[in-house]
Amino acid sequence: MNKTQQKKAHFIIHSASAAAAAVGAGMAQLPFPDATVLLPIQTAMVIALGKVFHIKLEEGTAKALATQFLAQKAGQLTARFLVGKLPVAGNVINGSTAAAITESYGWIIAKEFSEDYAKKGKA
Repeated sequence: MNKTQQKKAHFIIHSASAAAAAVGAGMAQLPFPDATVLLPIQTAMVIALGKVFHIKLEEGTAKALATQFLAQKAGQLTARFLVGKLPVAGNVINGSTAAAITESYGWIIAKEFSEDYAKKGKA
């Protein structure tokens, strides 16, 4: 990953993580998991990262990647949802966890896309 790609990935991932934190904190006391709102944020992040590394993704593919990742994190999401029922502390924990999950997912995808980009001889 060159410096320009890294700066772009950094901006995309941190923006998505900040949005995820806001959603997680804001939805902590609602009666349904915030994954329904996190999925579109993470899907958009994956598509944007694909553009940085010249990888064309259809929305369905990006959504499938995000859904798979969220499914793997289901235990954390469930625990966070239950903790989210606590006023104030739940909001902080829910928001922090949503941001951390999105951040780690973003860097995992960026690394994979960067490796694919390098294999194509464009690095």
